[in-house]
Amino acid sequence: MEISPPAPELALESDEEPRAQLPEQLPGPAPKDVLGPGESKTDDELLREAFVLLFASPDPLSDARLADLLERPDGKRVQAACARITEALAAAGLPIVLKKIAGGWRFLSDPAFGPVLERLRASAKPERISAAGLETLAIVAYRQPVTKAEIEAIRGVQVGPILRTLVDRGLIRVTGRADLPGSPLQYGTTRDFLERFGLGNLKDLPRDGELVEE
Repeated sequence: MEISPPAPELALESDEEPRAQLPEQLPGPAPKDVLGPGESKTDDELLREAFVLLFASPDPLSDARLADLLERPDGKRVQAACARITEALAAAGLPIVLKKIAGGWRFLSDPAFGPVLERLRASAKPERISAAGLETLAIVAYRQPVTKAEIEAIRGVQVGPILRTLVDRGLIRVTGRADLPGSPLQYGTTRDFLERFGLGNLKDLPRDGELVEE
């Protein structure tokens, strides 16, 4: 299986003081003391600013993060801007879609153009994960939080080097320590894992019935 390397992070610097984060669901209308200078912007201004922020960000932007970057307009206006962007892309017939993934909004290529993108991937050196690595990653994804010993009990082999590789690639992380003798480390998947596998959240992982071949 091939996985594209993560994009470099884009630093956003500002001389302004930190602003309060909006709740993730952004219920509206927002209280007046939560609104910021973004509320005075027109709908078209919010749309253009949201578009360029989503285009430039290497990571998905949640509703709350996007609202903060837009200088805290009402949450419903942010959601409306994302809806308008989605409609504009569809109306223009562009092979780009705006989709919520890993808890945030991100521009993605239209799935219908997958065969075209395969030509690009074929010309680049892909990042590969071994079968053993995928098996270990699957155990972490479905059993998290899980310890090294628990993974080894399932696989029947040592997994130390594989775990280190998956951590280095940003697919899993240490989430804490188990309440067991020796307090072993526990592992779980990362936001990058969701993004690279096209999952909105862990609930989108295939269930047992979906994995059975017909």
